[in-house]
Amino acid sequence: MQKLISYPISVIYYLCFGLTLVIFHPIQWVCFNVFGYQAHKKSVDYLNFFLLSCTNLLGTTYKFENIESIPKNVPLIFVSNHQSMYDIIAMIWFFRRFHCKFVSKKELGKGIPSVSFNLRHGGSVLIDRKDPKQAIPAIKGLSEYIEKNNRSAVIFPEGTRSKTGKPKEFAQSGLKILCKYAPSAYVVPVSINNSWKIVKYGFFPLGLGNRLTFVVHKPLAVKDYAFADLIAQTEKAVVQGIKI
Repeated sequence: MQKLISYPISVIYYLCFGLTLVIFHPIQWVCFNVFGYQAHKKSVDYLNFFLLSCTNLLGTTYKFENIESIPKNVPLIFVSNHQSMYDIIAMIWFFRRFHCKFVSKKELGKGIPSVSFNLRHGGSVLIDRKDPKQAIPAIKGLSEYIEKNNRSAVIFPEGTRSKTGKPKEFAQSGLKILCKYAPSAYVVPVSINNSWKIVKYGFFPLGLGNRLTFVVHKPLAVKDYAFADLIAQTEKAVVQGIKI
């Protein structure tokens, strides 16, 4: 029954979602090219606020726990499981004070209004999954950027989203580069729950009435751990916080 009801609601949702992307694309362009980084960043924040508001049409709600434990005025590396694109939208808005930048696949860098522009110009990096050598300098550059500017990188070490919520094994290479070139950073593990349920039927229709939770775990100072211990503790915290 829920799936049947979701068809017309999903149509309305996608119309609102698409319209938001189209409206904010020129706003981003003007903010970036005329007013600079801070204005562009603010436009991206509110783009994602309105995208989240669109999901309220689906009955989606969001809860972030322990945000107050995140260190301020230091570089941050958010490490999280990945369940859907709604992970990213929510993190940009609720973690907006930390200036989140993402490690994304290069295919997202073109063709999507607002999203592609932000990925290309907002400080995130685009990598070719088929060319690991290209990814290394790109992630290194992101590390140096957050180290210099006290901003944050977001990485999903599973590599791709989980379609059932069950976590996949973490890959280490991207996180290792981030830690190596941002030595004063804190790794912040984050567990995401129920995001996958929005797309449990695929991209159409969408799941209704889901409560997404984002649990922030104890931040870990990169300088205080050998990398093997750091990745082990991070993965353990994230996985233990996932409810299947």
